[in-house]
Amino acid sequence: MNPEQKIEKVIKILEKEYPPFFETSDPFEVLITTVLSQRTRDENTEAAASNLFKKYKTPEQLAKITTHELEKIIKPVGFYRQKAKRIKEISKILVEKYNGKVPNKLEELLSLPGVGKKTANCVLVYGFKIPAIPVDVHVHVISNRLGLVKTKNPEQTEIELMKTIPKNYWIKLNALFVTHGKKICKAKPKCEICRLKKYCNYFSKNFKSHHSK
Repeated sequence: MNPEQKIEKVIKILEKEYPPFFETSDPFEVLITTVLSQRTRDENTEAAASNLFKKYKTPEQLAKITTHELEKIIKPVGFYRQKAKRIKEISKILVEKYNGKVPNKLEELLSLPGVGKKTANCVLVYGFKIPAIPVDVHVHVISNRLGLVKTKNPEQTEIELMKTIPKNYWIKLNALFVTHGKKICKAKPKCEICRLKKYCNYFSKNFKSHHSK
């Protein structure tokens, strides 16, 4: 089975398993939340983002507050001082250069401080519904376990997935793989109850031979 056929089966199974929950959100919220999420646990990211957007919702508002005030609000996240500076810089650039709007072009997003490929792709997918493949640790691990790619890091995974996966699956892929990674395909995967095991190289390598002995 080639990667295109495999991903089609996998996406269909995951969509049944995790019914539609994909929603586009405000691009600025997506951008800032993803910056907050870097090297931080999900629950801490959610707490900091919720605190922040209760008070300040626009680049204009965030550009005006002090870095110290911002640090206090986002303190649950890792590297909060560094991130407070970045968020201030991003907000100022958006106000001065983009009229307070988040750009929807990859190159322009990557030019913002602290914005790498994963963050930019998250903004495209979740803020604008533009096809891209944000690759975090879940997407990287699951893609390799399934045998869709054979890669050493998320950057390589993104390049290989873009070559092999039809574009119509790009928008769904991150949301489905991240949910599956959190629930089933963890660091220690729950292979016995996984609906994808029929298509999974990791399962056939580690368990099938096991069972057939």
